[in-house]
Amino acid sequence: MANTTKSTSNETKIKAKSDAAKDLNDLFEDGLKDIYWAEKELVKALPKMEKNATSQKLKSSISSHLEETKEHVSRLEDVFKSIGVKAKAEKCDAMAGLLEEGKSIMEETEPGAVRDAGIIAAAQKVEHYEIATYGTLAAFAKVLEHKDALKLLLDTLKEEKACDEKLTSIADINLNSKAE
Repeated sequence: MANTTKSTSNETKIKAKSDAAKDLNDLFEDGLKDIYWAEKELVKALPKMEKNATSQKLKSSISSHLEETKEHVSRLEDVFKSIGVKAKAEKCDAMAGLLEEGKSIMEETEPGAVRDAGIIAAAQKVEHYEIATYGTLAAFAKVLEHKDALKLLLDTLKEEKACDEKLTSIADINLNSKAE
């Protein structure tokens, strides 16, 4: 028997906002505004994570990534400049949620290995979001032939991937087993 499932009137079609992206370039610029906000918020959040970590390797990694994140903010400003658009941050709901989750993890764990494991988990969720975002924006930049923007976005993507690998390494080197 063939499946004769039909759309029901209960399914809701989402109506686009009046300022919705009309083409790939608009979507690209919207994505840049989101990640710009996200990186700026991360500059504020990383010192709190570092202060609450107890592992020296984790503290050092967070401190190092804070400096990289400041560079990511600056690099994004260069991306905006390269496409002739004023740098503007717009709240990124995804990053806001990830940062709130990270704060909750710190509030819900005692200082020590358990909190450190939680900080790593939260940080890796942030890194994975950033990796997905920078990868997508780089793909858009390539299609839109924004060569300078593409190079800058790929540089940041490489650093985000390296940070994620470093966090995995720190978690694997006894930290997760100490949290057990």
